[in-house]
Amino acid sequence: MKEALIVRHTPFEGAAGFRLPIEQAGYHFARINVSDPEFATLDWLDPDLVVVMGGPMGVYERDLHPWIDGEITGLALRIAAGRPTLGVCLGSQLIAAALGSRVYPGPVKEVGFAPITLSDTGARSALRHLAGVPVLHWHGDTFELPEGAELLATTHAFDQAYRIGDALLALQFHPEMGEDPRFAEWLNDTAYIAAAGTDPVTLQADHDRLGPAAVAAGRLMLAEWLAQLPDAYDG
Repeated sequence: MKEALIVRHTPFEGAAGFRLPIEQAGYHFARINVSDPEFATLDWLDPDLVVVMGGPMGVYERDLHPWIDGEITGLALRIAAGRPTLGVCLGSQLIAAALGSRVYPGPVKEVGFAPITLSDTGARSALRHLAGVPVLHWHGDTFELPEGAELLATTHAFDQAYRIGDALLALQFHPEMGEDPRFAEWLNDTAYIAAAGTDPVTLQADHDRLGPAAVAAGRLMLAEWLAQLPDAYDG
């Protein structure tokens, strides 16, 4: 059986709604936390699929988080080998760094449910399932689009998604979130939420109202992306 490895940077940002389509695509589901002792010796080329999740840290905070350098190095090796890789939020930023792009604080904090704008390429990709669907945004950092990447989606303030070939997909937003009870832990960061110009009550209400449709669309998107991976990547 193929293995999908979920890389978690914090316990409350896991695969969430993405777990179902990953398992339905025939992958054995595994996870590793960056705090696990074995993370430092992870063979980044071994899993058939790696999904790099989000987290509250910045890619540039390497003194605070010594594992970041190793993760960027591992991702660079994996991407160079053409191994299927998906990044979400911080994951998309780590992938950008692994490809040599700058990751930096953006002009605003983008927090809450809002739709993305698909590029022409994005509208012909698996992201078409997200057209017009409000999805969760929760970030203030951004990245320079990596060389050779195709831009798939934007919002008014940020690039939101890109791909390189069929095997690499990076999403700045969170289409996996909308039904996960761990969202309550996200709402504890009241200072960050206030800096983004919103509040926990509004976010919880939007989560309850918009979350199920966002997760449903995110699952369709991921299922289509997984299905198009070349046979050579089936392990």
